[in-house]
Amino acid sequence: MSNSLRIGIAGLGTVGTALVRLIQEKQEMLADRCGRAISVTGVTARSRNKDRGISLDGITWHDDANSLATSKDVDVFVEMMGGEDEPAYSAVKSALQSGKHVVTANKALLAKHGVELASIAEAEGLLLNYEAAVAGGIPIIKVMRESLTANTVTRVSGILNGTCNYILTRMEQDGLTFEECLKDAQELGFAEADPTFDIEGNDTAHKLALLTSLAFGTAIAPDAIYLEGITKITIEDIEAARDLGFRIKLLGIATRTAEGVESRVHPAMVPLGSEIAEIGGVTNAVAVEADTVGSLMMSGPGAGGDATASAAAGDICDIAKSRPGHQHGPALGQPANTLTPHERAPMRSHAGGYFIRLTVVDTPGTMAAIATRMAEQDISLESIVQRRTKDHDDIEQAPIILITHETTEQAIRNALDGVRSDGRLIGEPQMIRIETLG
Repeated sequence: MSNSLRIGIAGLGTVGTALVRLIQEKQEMLADRCGRAISVTGVTARSRNKDRGISLDGITWHDDANSLATSKDVDVFVEMMGGEDEPAYSAVKSALQSGKHVVTANKALLAKHGVELASIAEAEGLLLNYEAAVAGGIPIIKVMRESLTANTVTRVSGILNGTCNYILTRMEQDGLTFEECLKDAQELGFAEADPTFDIEGNDTAHKLALLTSLAFGTAIAPDAIYLEGITKITIEDIEAARDLGFRIKLLGIATRTAEGVESRVHPAMVPLGSEIAEIGGVTNAVAVEADTVGSLMMSGPGAGGDATASAAAGDICDIAKSRPGHQHGPALGQPANTLTPHERAPMRSHAGGYFIRLTVVDTPGTMAAIATRMAEQDISLESIVQRRTKDHDDIEQAPIILITHETTEQAIRNALDGVRSDGRLIGEPQMIRIETLG
């Protein structure tokens, strides 16, 4: 068996620690399956003396990531620090320029600098692997980059953030508010102390940006993604969705159109009984539609130390199986210099239409006015549900729920602007798209 593949790991948080443990505990199995022994020879992290429950005996400690990235005792630099810029960016770039393969779980870094880093890897004949950056333990990057090479992908979509999926699941199952479920997720370690990146949809957008590039051969463009998080979803929306035969999920969706790529992250209603509706808790799911293979969906743990470490270990094993001088496949599925600019397409119609929840002052002519505003935009209504309540000031209110047939995003927004200008609206309307993803 050939010489050991020497691994340097930057970042010993949940995932980095799990990866060290996995490599140490499964040395023999990895050697057999990868064709050579794999050993951790160097690490770095913020705190050297923290008890992480793993042994670092015989492993060189480096005071900074760049020192580890350029060490002569490391063949593969594994970046688990996170963050779109420093120190991750310089360390990964230095590792590639020093002739080292790179494995990373950092979707934010790749969303911002992925094309540049892929170009360096190609020029140096190196592998830049990032299976752990998208959907945790689901091997979607390998599927997109290798297994679907002969396919023209038309759509990629799915549940890409476990924190949001957990919150929405608990809201429905236990009748809790968004704030209560978020607090619970934080206590269980499913959400960060500052959860903004997850609940506002940014994490999903970064992952979708990578999948979009792989699917359509476009430059990575996270800023071209329409972004809407789950902070405005109420228990009333959850209950109304269930009564109407739907479940609310935060989805990332990218579709190839004649005008470019329509990519979006937002809450959506999916039909009860569909595959995507059954994905609960912190589980992720990714669906791909392509001309040759048809439709496929993969689901599994989208986060957590073991699941993400498993994905990173798979990337390391691919590197162990490679041989010097071998021409490696490009990181983004095709050479970085052949990626086309990301042409952003406008938001279009959605299968099943839209769910709209309005609270209006209950006066004669209100329903007729709403119907008129919808008709002005050629919006056909599938159903209307109205319940009468009173607020604390004794003002009559009418919560109204509309389900539309297929229409366009712009038509809906124009109609709601018209309803707002009529002066009967109380608060802001809620609009949730209806999707069918299998």
